[in-house]
Amino acid sequence: MLRKVGVFAAVVTLTVLTGAAAHAQSSIPDGPEGGPSVESAPPDLPVPSRPDEAVGRQPAPGGLSVDVAFKVGRDGTLAVTETITVPGAQQLERTANLRVPNDDETDRVYTVRDVTAEGAGSAEADGETLRVRAGQGTTTVRYVVEGAVADTAGQQEVRWPSVSGWNHVLPAVTGSFVAPVQQTSSVRCLAGPPGSGLQCALAEVDHSGVIRFAHSGLEPGQRIELAVTLPAGTAPATARFADVPGLANAFDFTVPAAIGLGVAALGILGWFGYLLVARRRDSGAVAAPAARLEVLLREGDRVYFASPDGILPGQVGTVIDGTVDVVDVSATVVDLAVRNYLWVAPVRDADGVTDWRLARRNPPDDDLHPYERAVYEALLPGGTDAVLLSELRSRGVDLSAADTALYADVVHRRWFSRHPGAAWSAGTWIGAALALAGVAATVVLALTVGHALAGVAVVLAGIAVAAGSILLPARTARGRALVPQVRGLAEYLHTVSPDDVPAADRELVFSRSLPYAVVLGETEGWLGRFARLDPTADGAGGLYWFGGLESDRDLRRLGTHLPALLTTLDGVLAESAHLRSLR
Repeated sequence: MLRKVGVFAAVVTLTVLTGAAAHAQSSIPDGPEGGPSVESAPPDLPVPSRPDEAVGRQPAPGGLSVDVAFKVGRDGTLAVTETITVPGAQQLERTANLRVPNDDETDRVYTVRDVTAEGAGSAEADGETLRVRAGQGTTTVRYVVEGAVADTAGQQEVRWPSVSGWNHVLPAVTGSFVAPVQQTSSVRCLAGPPGSGLQCALAEVDHSGVIRFAHSGLEPGQRIELAVTLPAGTAPATARFADVPGLANAFDFTVPAAIGLGVAALGILGWFGYLLVARRRDSGAVAAPAARLEVLLREGDRVYFASPDGILPGQVGTVIDGTVDVVDVSATVVDLAVRNYLWVAPVRDADGVTDWRLARRNPPDDDLHPYERAVYEALLPGGTDAVLLSELRSRGVDLSAADTALYADVVHRRWFSRHPGAAWSAGTWIGAALALAGVAATVVLALTVGHALAGVAVVLAGIAVAAGSILLPARTARGRALVPQVRGLAEYLHTVSPDDVPAADRELVFSRSLPYAVVLGETEGWLGRFARLDPTADGAGGLYWFGGLESDRDLRRLGTHLPALLTTLDGVLAESAHLRSLR
């Protein structure tokens, strides 16, 4: 679409470009679907003195003129080339502010870098202004603008006060704009005093998609501001905005504010450095090789099984990965049976399908940890002496109390400093309190003596403490030392031979080690190595905790029954308690 702007455009079109304009108007639809829309200019704007200005070309040599070329980069920057032509012994100066009003509450802040000048002038930029000086002849100034691209509703807008701050009337201003894409939704070219809505004498899009604009008679202090709307995602948004000075003066970067921010920055760096060291130390413990461990203790001619630091099967998984899983509860059930609190037996129904019965053998006593008592009572609540796993599947098993008690237990044993799965800790609350104190200090300082950034520094420190506390490992030094010992326990389960244990102690060592084999994934190997163990060799009446095998002279049938029991038990617990199954 090509839309000529103003009376002078019509005159020029009729006298100079009659054929081209007629062809463009007949071949390009007049509407949003046909291409970009260009705002019309008021009819009373001055007519350019030459036709070549009206089409956005470089004016004829000999007159004072400014030509500006823009190119939007894929990285969101705006490359600008200004060509200033000054006839005679004149001196032009431009002082353009890089912070311009955006609305009643915010300013738009631009950054200009990589400034170069060639010819009869010079140019420089600091954080607040762009200065250009042009003497007699031609000066070419090049620079890069950051902050020109902004995201809008489903689109992007490129805006830059392209011609502003000149100390002399500019008879002729021309310019061009090139983007990475040819599609544009709208083009606005504003001319006149800053903040005014007056439009340029000409703004058009040519057949190649290049936007060209022109204006004449720009007074000192006036500006030309080009705003082009592009499709969303054309380039990264680089626009920056800042609050309009007012109460915000309380947030000026003063010496007290700088000290407060500096102290907070050092504290935050130190805190996150400590977090990094703590996390590396914790991950190093988890990845550490197995420790050499004496699991079998000998007293005279007897041998006993002893776990490292007295850890129980149900605690092993939580110490390793910080979560309570199905396998932790299943191992606890087997351990309760081995310790003679429960009795396990296979049961066949009328159709020959195997079910499993859990029966009360001894009531829970003070030797049980709270989480073990919770597991026991979840399976066999008061008044229940026996239950089938099929019945537990139907009614469900509430293990919430056991879950809570197990997390509390690993904290009580000082393996963790807090609930390993909790997002909030003492440090989080301290950080939140510090941040709230910083907010209060910021408000008080802003309304009184200023230096409010010092209060902001306290807020940032509090946020850093609160956020970092979430990342702080909960495992203590004692817990870190236990992890490689648990790996050593797994190594023992993987390598020990029945011949390492006296015949009279083999059944007891086998049974007491079995729950640890369950939780550490060594069940099949452990059962396989002890398959020929005679449970009656110690003079007792066979395997005392697993029903139906009392007369067996080896453990081969247990090697078949126990995995089937664990599979069924895992399924019941996973469905009822929504725990993670790792088997």
